[in-house]
Amino acid sequence: MNKVAVIMGSDSDLPIVEKAITTLKEFNVPTEVHVFSAHRTPEEARAFAMSARENGFGAILAAAGKAAHLAGAIAANTTLPVIGIPVKSSTLDGIDALLSTVQMPSGIPVATVAIDGAVNAALLAVEILSVSDPALGKALDDRRRADTAKVLEKNKKIEEQFNQ
Repeated sequence: MNKVAVIMGSDSDLPIVEKAITTLKEFNVPTEVHVFSAHRTPEEARAFAMSARENGFGAILAAAGKAAHLAGAIAANTTLPVIGIPVKSSTLDGIDALLSTVQMPSGIPVATVAIDGAVNAALLAVEILSVSDPALGKALDDRRRADTAKVLEKNKKIEEQFNQ
């Protein structure tokens, strides 16, 4: 199975990124976690991206706030799927990061999830890997069924409380 890289622009992004790491581990997806900055460590970020495919990665998650250039910098140096996670900052509540991540030029795609959407980023990476791994596809189906059951149980409790 291919690995998924989880890269954050700063260790201050870790509380959000941990949700992606936990989700990937729930699916037993091998995961590597790094801190690379598009601005402060551009050479290291570039070197990682350029060698990611040969190092066994199947997707890269890139989390950053404010200017949020990390996902684009990674995507510019690899043809692996890159999933950007815009991180909410105190400045503009993450809108700046969202727009920076989603507005990529033609030819350099970055899939972008919601602000602080680390769980969906991880699930999207698992979906990508599941194209060639039927066991991951089954695990995703199982999770969807479990999520459905949780919502229906909550619905039942609400109905019992209010629909008498």
